[in-house]
Amino acid sequence: MYVLRRRTRLDIWAPAKLNLYLEVLDRRADGFHEIETLMVSVSLFDRLRLTPSDDGKISLRCRWVSGYGETSDLGDLPTGSDNLVMRALDRLSEASGVQRGLQVELQKRIPTSAGLGGGSSDAAAALIGANRLWQLNWSRERLTEIAAELGSDVPYFFFGKPAVCRGRGEQIEPIESELKQHVVIIRPPEGLSTPAVYKQVDLSSPSNQIQPTLACMQGRQVRDISRRMFNRLQPAAIRVSPWIGRLQREFDRLDVLGHQMSGSGSSYFGFCRSARHARRISSMLRARCPGRVFEVTTLPGSQRCIVEASKN
Repeated sequence: MYVLRRRTRLDIWAPAKLNLYLEVLDRRADGFHEIETLMVSVSLFDRLRLTPSDDGKISLRCRWVSGYGETSDLGDLPTGSDNLVMRALDRLSEASGVQRGLQVELQKRIPTSAGLGGGSSDAAAALIGANRLWQLNWSRERLTEIAAELGSDVPYFFFGKPAVCRGRGEQIEPIESELKQHVVIIRPPEGLSTPAVYKQVDLSSPSNQIQPTLACMQGRQVRDISRRMFNRLQPAAIRVSPWIGRLQREFDRLDVLGHQMSGSGSSYFGFCRSARHARRISSMLRARCPGRVFEVTTLPGSQRCIVEASKN
């Protein structure tokens, strides 16, 4: 996550994420599932512009970024109280007792209902921005408590580096990795409902172990990571949506190092050998499959510190 300060205004770039490993361990008494997942951020960003206002009101203007053209393959655009940004700011205002105004402009690039964590990343960015502009000076740990109330993925985005996430996803263990990998992502024309996918998950199979994938990640062993990627939700998603099986078969035909679905879908991704290779794979996908294709790189652990610069 990157922050640019322009006098009293903040611009924040909030990244998408990919799940390189995702195991569902059990159903919890609270209705959620116990998971273990390895997540990395990638160079696909939403941008939030936060400006203090004197009226004491929190407002949000949300739109797909200019030049995206048709947006039907990017998903619905939540507005008002349905948007996690508004829920995050309302909750922070309530918890802090601060009644200050804030105008938020959210430019979306990350598709929704896609397993890429766009809404969660936006919520984390909003909390970071409001914490600074409202001069709360809350610690990351205190903000994480608010974040965990909003969604399982939100706390991950405070750390700015690859991490193993457990529990509902809110228990974060950052890992050291300088992996910078070229990846192609496709979001098919339809999104997926996370509850619908989890409802179909099969918990009878023996649990997969994260340690081999984690060791490869820390050692930057790209080919071994590609072979060890795993997502327990993928077979469930195939039962829910025909797109996942189609994309799996399509990537089987492509010359990628490894591929799988991210999160609960519907986005699917493949590891590529180079930027040139990623361009070739993305061109082939655009010709063969409907949907939106992105060429990205994973963001290494060195971006763990939020970058801030002052501009007039």
